[in-house]
Amino acid sequence: MTEPSPAPWPPAPISTERLVLRASEARDRAAFIELFASPEVGVHVGGSRPREELERAVPEVPGRRHGLFVAERDGAMIGMITLDRRAPERPGHVRPEGGEAELGYLFLPEAWGHGYATEACTAVLGWFAGALPGEPVVLCTQTANGRAMRLATRLGFTEVERFEEYGAAQWFGSWSAGGPVFTTP
Repeated sequence: MTEPSPAPWPPAPISTERLVLRASEARDRAAFIELFASPEVGVHVGGSRPREELERAVPEVPGRRHGLFVAERDGAMIGMITLDRRAPERPGHVRPEGGEAELGYLFLPEAWGHGYATEACTAVLGWFAGALPGEPVVLCTQTANGRAMRLATRLGFTEVERFEEYGAAQWFGSWSAGGPVFTTP
């Protein structure tokens, strides 16, 4: 998470049926660049960045921060899951003071459609519920992103509100431990 938290970081790697969720390593640099340069991914996050810019800007060990999990399949990074504190000045909160943990994820396009995001997010939410019991998690996505809306539902997020942000209609939901969580087959 972007601010200090009582949860130890990084946690031990989390293994699921098909993935390992772990802290970032130097070997992930090329995949981070590919992820942020991808036009397909960029559609959902405000645009892709030029590869040349990323080659200069991405550190040797990218994403090395509290709350970022690399999703690895067969020894290679295929995406990332983040838990960051939602800024109090942004719309969408379940606490008056804001600062809730916000789930985010990005996967390389070749990993889409295989259930990896569901599997990874389910595991991260389970870890979070054990590390910070009772803490809510929020998720915000464009209403136009049907895949993300379906994933939010499968993960057990409940709609709190809708609003306009970044020039697009947004869906905002909340999750808490004990609610329904989809498990992958």
